[in-house]
Amino acid sequence: MLNLETVKTIAYLGPQASFTEMAKDKFCKRFNISAYPTPLQTIRQVVEYVDENENSLGVLAVENSIEGTVRESLDNLMVTKNPNVKILSECYMPINHCLLARTTEFSSITGIISHPQALAQCQDFIHNEMPFNVNIIEAPSTAEAARSLQNYNLTYAAIGSAKTAETYNLNILKENINDDKTNQTRFILIGDFETEETGNDRTSLAFSTENKPGALLNVLNIFMENHINLSYIASRPSKHKFGEYIFIVNFDGHIHNPKIMHAIQQVKEKTTHLRFLGSYKKQNAIALQQ
Repeated sequence: MLNLETVKTIAYLGPQASFTEMAKDKFCKRFNISAYPTPLQTIRQVVEYVDENENSLGVLAVENSIEGTVRESLDNLMVTKNPNVKILSECYMPINHCLLARTTEFSSITGIISHPQALAQCQDFIHNEMPFNVNIIEAPSTAEAARSLQNYNLTYAAIGSAKTAETYNLNILKENINDDKTNQTRFILIGDFETEETGNDRTSLAFSTENKPGALLNVLNIFMENHINLSYIASRPSKHKFGEYIFIVNFDGHIHNPKIMHAIQQVKEKTTHLRFLGSYKKQNAIALQQ
């Protein structure tokens, strides 16, 4: 069991009633965390807060079932000054979007405010049910979009959750407006703590290779040769040189397992940069009805 008794604060993308706050509540219940909640304005601020504050945790969205990787989360996690900041746990949250407004008149809406991911997840609804020239405004989070409605006239609506509507005293004009009804997001808990092997674990790594034919394949073959199931691979620009990439992989097993330790040592010999991102108990995605 992950021991988080010394945690003083837990940071997340706010404000109140964001999906990340809901994930934070789920982690707090799972690990009996009573830390002081610290809502912040950007994902970068969440990672930097954990990086700079001892005995703190952070909650990040890392992957959506429709839109894929949340790049800002991984980009910032890979460059923390404290190399021991890592993923400690994961959870999945169903994402059910609603159209929220201060008015009750759906036909009067001419503008929508929300986070870019939420807007992308509701494209069919926006295209089919909103005016052709609807004004789209991006916000740092769905909760911030809802809160910002007070700065606009009654013809503006926000995309957010039913909890967001309750928190900010808004009307729900339309429910379940996301294009894919099985939409869910994977969240992670990060911090400078150690996890124990459970027998059902996932490990995440980030690495770079030489820019030459076969370099990436040589690394991937290591997982095959060691009979390790590689479940995810993505690439991100290194931000140092155009055409150079950092690869992020998830695979079954815990770093404390001798077989995994041996494989990581082999990977280290084939890479120019290696960053351990965490070993943590695997959680299952939620089975949702289409």
